Amino acid sequence: MSNPLLIDLYQLTMAQGYYRVGLKDAQASFVYSFRENPFRGGFALFAGVEGLRDYLLNWGFSDEDCQWLATLKAADGSRLFADDFLQMLGALRMDFDVAAAAEGSIVFAGEPLARVTGSLISCQLIETALMNRLNFETLIATKAARCYSAADGDPVLEFGLRRAQGPDGGATASRAAYVGGCSATSNIEAARRFDIPVAGTHAHSWVMAFDHEEDAFEAWTHSSPNNSVLLVDTYDSLNGIKQAVRAGAQLKAAGGDFSGIRLDSGDLAWLSKRAREMLDAAGLQDAQIFVSNDLDEYTIASLKEQGALIDSWGVGTRLATGGSQSALGGVYKMTALKKPGATTWEPKLKVSDQASKTSTPGLQGVRRYFDANGSPVGDMIYDLENPPCAKTDATIVDPQDLTRQKSFSPDMHWEELLQPLFEGGRAMTSTGDIHQIRESSLANLRALDESHKRFMQPHRYPVGLERSLFEKQLQLVKKHKGITID
Repeated sequence: MSNPLLIDLYQLTMAQGYYRVGLKDAQASFVYSFRENPFRGGFALFAGVEGLRDYLLNWGFSDEDCQWLATLKAADGSRLFADDFLQMLGALRMDFDVAAAAEGSIVFAGEPLARVTGSLISCQLIETALMNRLNFETLIATKAARCYSAADGDPVLEFGLRRAQGPDGGATASRAAYVGGCSATSNIEAARRFDIPVAGTHAHSWVMAFDHEEDAFEAWTHSSPNNSVLLVDTYDSLNGIKQAVRAGAQLKAAGGDFSGIRLDSGDLAWLSKRAREMLDAAGLQDAQIFVSNDLDEYTIASLKEQGALIDSWGVGTRLATGGSQSALGGVYKMTALKKPGATTWEPKLKVSDQASKTSTPGLQGVRRYFDANGSPVGDMIYDLENPPCAKTDATIVDPQDLTRQKSFSPDMHWEELLQPLFEGGRAMTSTGDIHQIRESSLANLRALDESHKRFMQPHRYPVGLERSLFEKQLQLVKKHKGITID
C-alpha cells in the first residue's frame, strides 16, 4: 500500500464528520488548479502525474495505520477517532475516478488540471497527497522548461541535490527537471530511481588535494580520461584555463579525448570567450565549455545576449528549489455534490471577495483548441452535463475580466485536456516512460507561441468559461451573495 497518512489532520476529522452526519455515501467532484502561472510567466509545464498514479494504485489504510490513528487524542484528552470510523476507514479502497492533463502538457492558470470524482470521503482524503505531488513537480518542471528555452538548444544539466528540499525533494526535483527539458542530473539516486542520464565533473577539493593545479589536472585526465572536464576556478580562472588547456592537449596527444572545462565563478561571458580562444589555438576545438554558479533562466538569457561561448549549463539551487518562487499556488476545490439518495449533481462553488478565489461550479471538462499549424490558441472550461453545441461557435468568457472573450468555430480542431487516469478505481493507462514524457514536454513547448514564453510581460493565453457555464457561475455567486436576480 501507499502511505495514506501523507495527509493533513483536517481531512481525517472532516471524514469522520461526514461519516457522523449522514454523508458517508455522498458523492463529490473536486478539481485541482492553480491561480497564477509560476515565475510571473505565461505558462506552466504539468508534472507529477506518474507519481500520483503510482500513489493511488495501492491507496488504502492498513491495520497499522488505523491502530496508530486510534492513539491520537482530542483537546479534552479523549480519543480523536472512534473505532467505527476507523473500521470504515480501513475498508476504503481506491474506487473513484481521476482524470488529469497528461504529464508534460503545457497548462495555464485558472483551468482544471485534475478532476477527482467519487466518494466524498475518499476524494477528501487524497487532497494533500495529490497537491503535494502536482504542485512541486509542476513548479520545478516549469523552471526547467524556462531554463531550457533560455539555453536555446544547449544542454541544461541539473545539479541541485545539495541544496534541495531534503532527500526526497532532491530526487523529485531531479525527475521534474528532466521532464522539463534538462538533459541529465548529478543526482545518482534520481538516476537510478527514474532512469535519468547522469553528468558531473569534479570539485575544488580535487585540485586542493594536490600541491599544484597542473598536477591536479594531469592526475584527473589520467584517472578519468573518459570524463575529463576540468574545473578551472579554484585559484585563478584565467590561469586555470591555461593549465587545463595544457592538460587537455597532453591527453589528446596521448590519444585521449579531452571533454572540456567548467567555469564556476567570475565573468562567465568574458572567461568563456578567452577559454574558447585558448582551446581552439591548442587544437581542442571539440572541447566544450561548461558553466555553473547560481544560474537560472535570466542569467542564461543574459549570457546568451552577451555572446558567451558556452556549450552546456549546470543549473542547481535555483532550479531544484524553485528559486524566486518557493511553491506553486495549487488549490483543490469541491465543484459538485450528490447527496445520499439524490439522482442529480448539485453544483458547488466557493465565493470570495477576491474574484481570483471564486471557484467554478459543476462537473468540469477542458477543451483545448488548435490553429491550422497545431499550436494551441485557447482553452475552454465547460460543464460536462451541458457541453457546447458542436454545430455553432463556442465562446469563452474570462470570469475576472468580462471584456476578455474569444470564440472558436465548430470546424476548429480541439482535444480534451483531461484524460482518464482511473475509472472506478481501475488504472487506465500509464503516462509512459520518463523519456517519452520529456520528448512530449519539449514538443508541447515548441508548439506554444513564442509570445507566451517570454520572461518579461508574456502574452496572456486565452482560458475561460464556456458562456453557459459562466452564466451558471454568475447566478450562483448572486445567490450566495444575496444579490437579487431579475
